[in-house]
Amino acid sequence: MIAYIKGILASVDPKGIVLENQGIGYRMMMPMRMESFPKIGQEMKVFTHMHVREDDVSLFGFRTQEELEAFELLISVSGIGPKVGLSILSTLTVYELKIALMSEDVKTISSAPGLGPKGARKLILELKDKLVLDEFEDNGSKPQTAGLSEGENDAVLMTIEGLVSLGYSRTEAAVAVKKVENAQSYEPEELLKKALKNIMI
Repeated sequence: MIAYIKGILASVDPKGIVLENQGIGYRMMMPMRMESFPKIGQEMKVFTHMHVREDDVSLFGFRTQEELEAFELLISVSGIGPKVGLSILSTLTVYELKIALMSEDVKTISSAPGLGPKGARKLILELKDKLVLDEFEDNGSKPQTAGLSEGENDAVLMTIEGLVSLGYSRTEAAVAVKKVENAQSYEPEELLKKALKNIMI
């Protein structure tokens, strides 16, 4: 019905924002990753999802089309409502969520408030096969984690497994390695050092 709204950011609170467009203030709930918000009074574009129940009509907003699609995929799972969907996207970026689902990382997914290990396993079971590897492309790079893509060199896989053995989740490990420029050109020991620096930032 409403694909997106472009307007002036009027206010931000823990539950979402008010976006003013032509004298109308649209209140919408959003994933609260504050680094993604402009300053009050600046223009922003928000992709929207209208959720209709018998006793309530709510508007949900997202900074990107990809984030909106991830939200709609999450709430398509029985038992996962919009509040839990927002909680997940407030805890994990879309990229981190996709890595976690594909690598069956229950620990990372269940870190979202309102979603326990049982819910995380259900998400993995129902959504893993719906994700296409091409959807993971981020600035031309696919996630570098065991079992997620073919052709990764031994150094990358060994580094990820090394980080997991140190107690980091597979998602944290994959994201840390991905941040290393030209990761596949390093020996495992050097790559591990660089990836650890990324985790500690």
